[in-house]
Amino acid sequence: MRVVALTMIALVTAFAVTRASGQTYSPDYPVCLHVYGRVGYFDCHYTSIAQCKISASGISADCEVNPYFANAGVGVPPHRHHRRRAY
Repeated sequence: MRVVALTMIALVTAFAVTRASGQTYSPDYPVCLHVYGRVGYFDCHYTSIAQCKISASGISADCEVNPYFANAGVGVPPHRHHRRRAY
């Protein structure tokens, strides 16, 4: 019983210590190249979909809009709260 408990603790520790992956999208550019394969990855260094599609031509990849682009909210008017009058 003790061996089983120690084995379980060792397995839990081994899985807890594995390397954590960071954010896959760079917030610096609006378009990312998503490369598929055994080791898929995102390359977020494109300013337009057309520019990205040139790089994606001939390989197993697709172009996506970067959801973490730093200027994604620019141009959107802020939501204004209206105060209610006290009667």
